[in-house]
Amino acid sequence: MEQRCALCDRILGEKIEMHHLVPKSQGGKETVPLHPICHRKIHTTFKEKTLARNFATIDCLRNDQEIQRFIAWLEGKPPDFFKRTSQTQKR
Repeated sequence: MEQRCALCDRILGEKIEMHHLVPKSQGGKETVPLHPICHRKIHTTFKEKTLARNFATIDCLRNDQEIQRFIAWLEGKPPDFFKRTSQTQKR
């Protein structure tokens, strides 16, 4: 069975990164597999304290409008697609 990205639900490629749902700096231990581009998007969008407080589940992340636009943009792209993630204002 093919493994899927926890954020965008596309099939994972050769490169997989593990994302701490609650950042390690905030005491988190649980991880989920992500594409590198999905992982970068999360960390360029949110500060670690914000992740721990408001986005400690995949469902919470997916409900964010910016993340929804990002997931829609990724749709149909190959598993190992990577484009430099633009820096957004961290919330």
